[in-house]
Amino acid sequence: MRVGELSKMSGVPVPTIKYYLREGLLPAGVLTSPNQAHYDDEHLRRLRLVRALVDVGGLSIAAVREVLGAIDTRGDSLHNKLGAVQEAISEPGSVELNPLAVEDVRAFFERQGERKCVDVTESNVTHMLASALSAARSVGHDHFHELLDPYLEGLKIIAQADLEYIARRGSSDDVIEGMVVGTLIGDAVIKAVRRLAHAQVSRDVIGDGSDD
Repeated sequence: MRVGELSKMSGVPVPTIKYYLREGLLPAGVLTSPNQAHYDDEHLRRLRLVRALVDVGGLSIAAVREVLGAIDTRGDSLHNKLGAVQEAISEPGSVELNPLAVEDVRAFFERQGERKCVDVTESNVTHMLASALSAARSVGHDHFHELLDPYLEGLKIIAQADLEYIARRGSSDDVIEGMVVGTLIGDAVIKAVRRLAHAQVSRDVIGDGSDD
């Protein structure tokens, strides 16, 4: 297909496609003449992935380039590639880190056998968690870290559903796109459904006041 057809099929404007080509986010097409290039389904898949990272993930062009570099690393497992994407789409927290909260996070990851995740300076995900616990401590919830282990057990069920969903998508790029979109949309869904769960559990545990 030509660039116009690629634009029509992807919904991405031609100038944006050309920008991605210049930035190296999209591989060059096969030249059919000095001013024309041919693109195929691989370009379409990669373009959709880039758009997912930019539009849904909110990543900068530099961050997208980093993610694509990790995805294209030969010999690396899909598991490691998904980890690289999770790091890229996780924003480090902006809260000043409380040393006790950092220690809580380190202890949590060590209990879970994830010792390579304990350094908050090297992992966006770890830093994000430490920021959340620091914020909790700043408002008097010094024991919020006690919820981490039960949270993890509950979230493993969600993670299983996530991975079963994206594993059906086919190619590696499709799976990665599914992870980006699924994680970010899933976060919003989980937030809403969690509130429903709170409503149902609180009604069962403390009642809804209808017997007063």
